[in-house]
Amino acid sequence: MRILLPAAAALTLAACATAPQQPAVPVPASRPQPQSVQRGDLIGFTVDELGGRFGAPMFQVREGAGLKLQWSGPACVLDTFLYPAPGTNVMRVTYVDARRLSGDPADRSGCIAAVTAR
Repeated sequence: MRILLPAAAALTLAACATAPQQPAVPVPASRPQPQSVQRGDLIGFTVDELGGRFGAPMFQVREGAGLKLQWSGPACVLDTFLYPAPGTNVMRVTYVDARRLSGDPADRSGCIAAVTAR
């Protein structure tokens, strides 16, 4: 018991030690440029354009101002998230997620192709 008490006190003091302060990294004043849209990407598509490409979604849900549409292929699930374009009421895709049926991440382009081919 006598050996444990000094060891516990040393661990308690070590936990109180602070890490050295690192200088703050300056943030660029300009906004980053949007990445180029990859071939087969769905960013910017409207509900009608998605329907024309994939047919009726198997699942849809409203989440606040947003809309989630989901399609399924033989090996993956494709989720698209749409929000009103600035200054309009037109819903446009702002984010796309693809996953395997197991829930693991899937290649987005491959999933888009698989869902299109169904």
